[in-house]
Amino acid sequence: MATSIWKGHLTFGLVSFPVRLFTAARSENISFNQLHNHDNSRIKQVIYCAAEDKPIPRDEIVKGYEYEKGKYVVIADEDIKKVAPKTAKVMEIQEFVKAADVDPVFLESSYYMAPDEGGEKPYALLFEAMKATNFYGVAKVSMHNREHVVILRPGDRGMVLHTMYYADEVRRNEEFRTDTSKVSEKELAMAKMLVESLAGAFEPEKYHDAYRDNLRKMIEAKIEGHKVVETPAPHVAPVIDIMEALRKSLENRKPPKTATASAGSSSEETEAVAEQPKRKRAARKAKSA
Repeated sequence: MATSIWKGHLTFGLVSFPVRLFTAARSENISFNQLHNHDNSRIKQVIYCAAEDKPIPRDEIVKGYEYEKGKYVVIADEDIKKVAPKTAKVMEIQEFVKAADVDPVFLESSYYMAPDEGGEKPYALLFEAMKATNFYGVAKVSMHNREHVVILRPGDRGMVLHTMYYADEVRRNEEFRTDTSKVSEKELAMAKMLVESLAGAFEPEKYHDAYRDNLRKMIEAKIEGHKVVETPAPHVAPVIDIMEALRKSLENRKPPKTATASAGSSSEETEAVAEQPKRKRAARKAKSA
């Protein structure tokens, strides 16, 4: 089992049981070291005291808060622990909300929440109750020197916790609007068929970070003394006739291997909608003749 990043009790109503959190996901990146370009030697960052005009070791560093220009009050780790709220050890569910009402833009980091010793039965009870009612829990918990509002939801096999952005942290763009009046019914019908033709099961393992893969290949090529080959630039043509672009997309579509046929559209319907632009062009030619 992964290392716990938080241990405490989860409470809802008068029910309380021990739980622990561990990280559900993390980004994987290729990291680089800083080198001196003259001799490729590793650069080291030195912690320097300007008052004493000398480098100092890390164990001589303390936290300080600047309350006036150039004036600091020293804050010890013990001082921070003394003022930690009760949510540092107890995660209390404030309320339950409908899953459909939770906008994913508020979700930040993801964690798995597992029961600790003695908490298996109430944990399973809460998990089953939330699945059956389609509710998410809203709770508060303190970790990493901050109190978080969190969303608890039932996953496939257990509870998943997401830290949540506060409302004032989510940027509301008032200019972000979608003008749907420009979309015709025929365009929408063909776009829906294109979407359905590309439908497939959600399988995260199918997707890979091409940028990271290319970086690895480039590094290996340089280590072996090979020439670095530039990635070809993608060709993106502007869409002039959206109906023609949709029709060609349907003709050239490559559905995923796991895709299933849509029950609401037939091949005859696809051909009928796809043929509409052709019939219009033929009618215009007949009139001009």
